[in-house]
Amino acid sequence: MKIDWTDTTPRKIQRYPAADYPKENPDLEDVLTSADVDHVAEIFQTPLTGSYNWDYTIQDDRIKKLYDLGKQLNWDPEMDIDWDRPWPTEQQSPEMMNLHDYEPYLAMDEATRAEFWLHMNAWSLSQFLHGEQGALLVASQLCSCAPTFNAKLYAASQTFDEARHVEVFNKYLQKRIGLMYPINTHLKSIIDKILTDPRWDMKFIGMQIVIEGLALSAFATARETTPDPVLKDVVYLVTRDEARHVTFGVNYLEEFVKTLSDEEREDRAQFAYEACAISRERLVATDVFRHFGWDVEETRKKVLDGFVMSTFRNLLFQRVIPNLGRIGLLTEKVRPKFEALGIIEYENLATDGDIDWSAMERPLDTKEAQSYEQSMLAAFAKAHEAETKVVSAA
Repeated sequence: MKIDWTDTTPRKIQRYPAADYPKENPDLEDVLTSADVDHVAEIFQTPLTGSYNWDYTIQDDRIKKLYDLGKQLNWDPEMDIDWDRPWPTEQQSPEMMNLHDYEPYLAMDEATRAEFWLHMNAWSLSQFLHGEQGALLVASQLCSCAPTFNAKLYAASQTFDEARHVEVFNKYLQKRIGLMYPINTHLKSIIDKILTDPRWDMKFIGMQIVIEGLALSAFATARETTPDPVLKDVVYLVTRDEARHVTFGVNYLEEFVKTLSDEEREDRAQFAYEACAISRERLVATDVFRHFGWDVEETRKKVLDGFVMSTFRNLLFQRVIPNLGRIGLLTEKVRPKFEALGIIEYENLATDGDIDWSAMERPLDTKEAQSYEQSMLAAFAKAHEAETKVVSAA
């Protein structure tokens, strides 16, 4: 076994030539292949303080029930997903990224444009994969540092869920796409902060509330926009697990935050705000722009100025903001900061603290993934049309 130990994150694209994607990937610069190394392991240090729990008391029936559901609703990426379905015809939508009138994009021929969208897809799904590995590592820490017996049990259940998510996104990228991008630097900085913070509740806030709350919205978007039935199944199954994880975080933290001093609560609220602010930046595929030789800052600004991306960046927080309010971390000091981000408007939406047990207990059925309504895209189109009329009238 060859292990390459490093204290820096690899920044190369990794290629898998045997993937299903119906176009051959051209020879790429700066790629890793399996011949380079067997394992790349980046080292991080953490002052984690663990705890035993000797009373073995089930103190909260909600957490116990979520744990039981995790056992009942297990699924297997190899058995429960049909990986052999053919690729459907893909539709390129440069308008979604505000590239329809961008000169570097217009200068591409059709083959290069197809390659560009393949890379965009690979980049997005790679961030899902890397985020799931971060969740796996944090959940494993929670097994040690969560203070109560039922939280340790649930963290163990979640650790297995996250391992399955890493497995399924890794397989999808290697088998269906054939490319894997490195982790976005903004996402990496958040995960580093969560992993290396010694306080167990910071790990809950960062992972269970912010990162996994954002992931739920991002998975819903992927499920709506992808034409690939395999990916629809993947994100459907992952989403069913993630919904339990976020619900666990909200229910477990709600009572704990009430025991904190004002200073401690403000410290947690500021951390949650910083995680949200950084997360908005991780949505832009600057590595892809750089790979195709575009001016990264110019392209980033072009994409962010587009209606869809600016709207989408805010819509991702529809679950995070009300959940932060529910657990008491939308304090008076951080509220203006969230207002400046344009996402405080979601604070009165439904939270994951009120558990819809009928939805949680519903048996897994991937037919749901294939029949998912395209409601979000329709809403985008309607809002964009309305804005265009306003601009034209002016």
